[in-house]
Amino acid sequence: MRTSASDFPPAIAWSKRRTKEPADAMIQTHHDVNQAAVKYHPPSAITSWVETAPLESSISHVAASSGKIAYLERSSTIHEIHLSAGLMDEFMVLASANTENDLETCGVLGASLKNGTFYVTTLIVPKQESSSNSCLALREEEIFALQDELSLFPLGWIHTHPSQSCFMSSIDLHTQYSFQVMLPEAVAIVMAPTDSSRNFGIFRLTDPAGINALRDCKERGFHLHREPTDGSPIYEDCSNVFINPNLRFEIIDLR
Repeated sequence: MRTSASDFPPAIAWSKRRTKEPADAMIQTHHDVNQAAVKYHPPSAITSWVETAPLESSISHVAASSGKIAYLERSSTIHEIHLSAGLMDEFMVLASANTENDLETCGVLGASLKNGTFYVTTLIVPKQESSSNSCLALREEEIFALQDELSLFPLGWIHTHPSQSCFMSSIDLHTQYSFQVMLPEAVAIVMAPTDSSRNFGIFRLTDPAGINALRDCKERGFHLHREPTDGSPIYEDCSNVFINPNLRFEIIDLR
């Protein structure tokens, strides 16, 4: 893990500490579009830091089915989401040890809502158990406590496919269902560093076809899902996500 702010370029400001302070000693913060301050939550010691990006004017739309950045028509059906490209990069740094050992890593996205737009301001990396094709978050009560304390919307999750292609497995679909029934805008980010054609994707279940298919599915583990009767896919690329280079974000590593 990083130990000094001098290790990073001037455009990135970091703060990092460990704490076991009681709740009444925690730093009080306020989240808005371009600012997120460090905050800690007991009971376990955690590592937390904030990244800032230089101000730029261009906000880019994530192109569907390409894993690249481009300008596309805006979605009018659900709220737009602004996400920092640096968040995905930093998540891959945190996941690097697992990735080298062919183990998945997962994280939870927290967002603030301002003027009808969701801004992903926080990445929570929970305690977890991993294999080459699955990742299970542990002590979920810590995640819920942080989301509540920081007034964050549970805007979805991010995880790696260290040696697989960029797609949503049957287990991924069930995980995404649990997020999307709480918040329709919730997304699943898949990072697939070995997929030469597409190294990341931002997905959601189709609504209503995909949502209904997962609601009716009682199976567990890896399995096949029946295609929706209307011919729609079960999941799709998100059309409402924008890469915002001006967005600061906080990383809270609970591991």
